[in-house]
Amino acid sequence: MQLHEDIHNFYEKFVLEEIINRKLNEQYTDDVMADFCCTVLNQLPARYIRSDVDMAYYLSQTERMHMQQRVQTAIDVAISQIAKKKPQHEQ
Repeated sequence: MQLHEDIHNFYEKFVLEEIINRKLNEQYTDDVMADFCCTVLNQLPARYIRSDVDMAYYLSQTERMHMQQRVQTAIDVAISQIAKKKPQHEQ
């Protein structure tokens, strides 16, 4: 049995946005980023949805800000746990 391919964790969107904002994907290898994303997402609650559009419609601005703050905190923790211990892209 396979879950429907459209089902995903809404936090993934916020995590990817924050990674891009901080340009972490430019600083670390793909291998490090895979571990990094797992570390970040494991700190956050699962918020499974089928459609980003539906979630955007029902999500209040306050709840959105709270989710984004949780993502920022989780990324800070992941940086201290993984990213500093793994090789960066060669400069």
